[in-house]
Amino acid sequence: MPRYRLILAYDGTKFHGFQSQPQLRTVQGTIEQALVKMTKGRSVTVFGAGRTDAGVHAQGQVVHFNFPGNIPPRNMMLALNSLMPLDVVIKDCTIVPETFHAQFSTVGKRYGYRVSRTRFTDPFKRFYTGHYPYQLDLDRIRAALPDVVGTHDFTSFAASGGVIKNKVRTIYTATMTDRPEEDELYFEFIGNGFLYNMVRILVGVLLEIGNDRRPVAEFPRLYAAKDRQEARITAPASGLYLQEVYYTDAALQAAVTARQHTTAKD
Repeated sequence: MPRYRLILAYDGTKFHGFQSQPQLRTVQGTIEQALVKMTKGRSVTVFGAGRTDAGVHAQGQVVHFNFPGNIPPRNMMLALNSLMPLDVVIKDCTIVPETFHAQFSTVGKRYGYRVSRTRFTDPFKRFYTGHYPYQLDLDRIRAALPDVVGTHDFTSFAASGGVIKNKVRTIYTATMTDRPEEDELYFEFIGNGFLYNMVRILVGVLLEIGNDRRPVAEFPRLYAAKDRQEARITAPASGLYLQEVYYTDAALQAAVTARQHTTAKD
């Protein structure tokens, strides 16, 4: 059977995350239900690059599946999009080798996080941003960001109860963009992998640094502590976006270089 790779975007607001759960609406379940219709009742298992949580969005989630039939990629994309709800769209479809795996073939990912800075919650942004109405010193955040970059033990930044034992990850870029015209901050991280809730916890710590609730040089202490309770808050799921998944070192390096050049210009 041919193996198809899809790139999808979705609004995570009304999903209970990516991974299938009994009696709950999920992204994986939605795609699998569409494939059941296309195969006239035959089940097809979909594998994702990342198990985004309830309320988390994606611009570049990647999935793969084996399909019992040979449909050209463009036709597969058209057929699936005709069966998708309005909060999911297939952006690209290709046939890949049997050795490709959406999760295990990854070499890196890029996540973005939007923070609304309005005094009161904007009703039109509440599902698509985190909200932080308190005073922020952006220079303090900028000074702390270099400590995120590098290879570190992110135990303090992983949700409690996780089953992954090795919590060492490498972050290649960690940036913040001020968007005053939208009254937002945009954080972005590129790394070789991310633990459950890791980006949301990183953002929470950075916001506390900006609010002078933590020292600028807080990250080295948190790496050494290896204690989730020391990192405290987790930013809301609504501001998190899986932007892109990388499967070759060349693609990963290109993304890192592009982000570094953009930051240098800023």
